Amino acid sequence: MQAADWDARYAERQQWSGEPNPLVAELLADLPPGDAVDLAAGEGRHALWLAGLGWRATAVDFSATGLARGRARPDADRVTWVAADVTAWDAAPSSQDLVLVAYLHLPDPPMTDVLRRAVGWLRPGGRLLLLGHDVVNLTAGVGGPQDPAILHGVERLAPVAALLDVDRLATVPRATPAGTALDTLLWGRRAR
Repeated sequence: MQAADWDARYAERQQWSGEPNPLVAELLADLPPGDAVDLAAGEGRHALWLAGLGWRATAVDFSATGLARGRARPDADRVTWVAADVTAWDAAPSSQDLVLVAYLHLPDPPMTDVLRRAVGWLRPGGRLLLLGHDVVNLTAGVGGPQDPAILHGVERLAPVAALLDVDRLATVPRATPAGTALDTLLWGRRAR
């Protein structure tokens, strides 16, 4: 999808709740605050949540409409909002304590390129959390994109995982009103 497609989608209605994804909240809740990038932030639910915990959060997305929804939320001034294409946007090397990539789906090589750059933005010990629809969701789960070329999987993320000290790289279930969806989780840290 292009930025204009997402702008239209956000203009129709709010896309997601204002609450963080439960697994994101579970993994990040006890981390000490620092500098964080929410890449492909959409309406900024994760950036806003992180800012509420004391993080210096930057929300990056190519949908001006999605970002405008985030900017309209209470305490939005705690977040730095950046309208940019994640395939071209860059942070300074070793400037982030956390890079969160929740439900960004691109074909390769752009997806792997974005994630490799994201690892470079991390300070030593900084964390990368990627969560997105898994390719096995097509046959064993519900919802999500139906194009296997943009879906994640443990094998697809292996080149990025090799750049990290990995705590977890796995297919994980996610409860939805329509049934169980299957996501890929990559949770790791840049070596010190």
